[in-house]
Amino acid sequence: MKRIGAFLLLAALSVAGSMPVHAQRVSVEENARQSRAAAKRQQKMLKKADKKQRKAMKKYEKAQRKAAKKSSRRIR
Repeated sequence: MKRIGAFLLLAALSVAGSMPVHAQRVSVEENARQSRAAAKRQQKMLKKADKKQRKAMKKYEKAQRKAAKKSSRRIR
């Protein structure tokens, strides 16, 4: 009877001991997923900022061309 009790106790402890390892693995996978999602958000923000910067540069260049054209007309 003692052997059966000891065996059941050992089995219960081995099952309980293996669960945190699985939970830890899930946690690592979730952290990796969150990290990928954060990287994707960062890339999206950078792409949006680059687009805004390009648009501002085009606007500035257009204004410069317009100002140069206007000043060249005054000279004539």
